[in-house]
Amino acid sequence: MGPLPKRKVSKSRRNRRRAHDALTLNHLVICESCGEYHIAHRVCVKCGTYRGETVMEVKED
Repeated sequence: MGPLPKRKVSKSRRNRRRAHDALTLNHLVICESCGEYHIAHRVCVKCGTYRGETVMEVKED
C-alpha cells in the first residue's frame, strides 16, 4: 500500500497553495510594420517581421 495523507487538507490550505497557479496573459506589443498585436520578442505572424526586419515569408490565405 502506498503513502496516504495523515489528515484532511482544509479548503483554505488547499486554496492558499493554489493561489500561485493562475496562468498569466502573454505580453502583447504593437508591430512596427503592420500595426497588429503580437507576443513580445517573437516574430509577427501577420507580416513576418521582427524588430523592423523581414525574417520569414508569410503566405496569404
